[in-house]
Amino acid sequence: MSASPRFILKLSCPDQAGIVHAVTGFLLEQGGNILTSAQHGDADHQRFFMRIEFECGAAQSAASMRAAFQPLAQRLHMDWELVGSAAKTRVLLLVSKLGHCLNDLLFRVQTGHLPIEIPAIVSNHRDFYQLAASHNIPFHHFALLNASEEQKAAQERKIRDVIEDNQIDLVVLARYMQILSPEFCEYLSGRAINIHHSFLPSFKGARPYHQAYDRGVKLIGATAHYVTSHLDEGPIIEQEVSRIDHSLSPEQLVAIGRDVECVTLARAIQWHAEHRVLLNGNRTVVFR
Repeated sequence: MSASPRFILKLSCPDQAGIVHAVTGFLLEQGGNILTSAQHGDADHQRFFMRIEFECGAAQSAASMRAAFQPLAQRLHMDWELVGSAAKTRVLLLVSKLGHCLNDLLFRVQTGHLPIEIPAIVSNHRDFYQLAASHNIPFHHFALLNASEEQKAAQERKIRDVIEDNQIDLVVLARYMQILSPEFCEYLSGRAINIHHSFLPSFKGARPYHQAYDRGVKLIGATAHYVTSHLDEGPIIEQEVSRIDHSLSPEQLVAIGRDVECVTLARAIQWHAEHRVLLNGNRTVVFR
């Protein structure tokens, strides 16, 4: 006997009485059995957030459930998503010349610890084409020979073709050292994650860990956030830190920082892939 299909429903809407009753009542009508449920009310913005994982009868599909839920969602003015929990998020990785996050993500996927698919890798350098080949992942090298707006626009069009040809759900900037155009950021709104060294907006620019060393910091960290046209200022998904002291060299800080970046980025991707992250203006709600 086949197991009942499982689904994930996440939503946000203006806060009002009766939302939980309406949603759980809908699931009961559809023969649903709730497995996990989490909710949050933002009193400052009068907005309600919810994530429910549930199972339903074998005849139900994500498409049929979405069609049935649509009238309720419209009535309550919801931003919502309903997906089958077994469906894996399709992720495009962008990388430049620092490969620690790329290598970490590939290993997590290979070992089954990160529930995503990686149909392609894009880079403005050739450094990691052999690493991609070892994982049987197509590698696209789109060089940037200069920083002209025309060439950057042409390169972004190529990346957009890869996204659309591979039905990409999420783009991850795994230490991709290029600034995306406002138009491309808008195209990727809510479906692109970047990893940034340090707590935003500290230590921007070149040699961030050397900047931290010069300031004598006692904590170094990393921030994973959604990409927006405001550089490194998108809604934050996850942050992590490591305590340090005066005895460590800048090179040791770099090594520690790279480990922190890998862990922080992997968590953010996993939570996004598991539909645990909801946008709340410039912030996020994360049902961990």
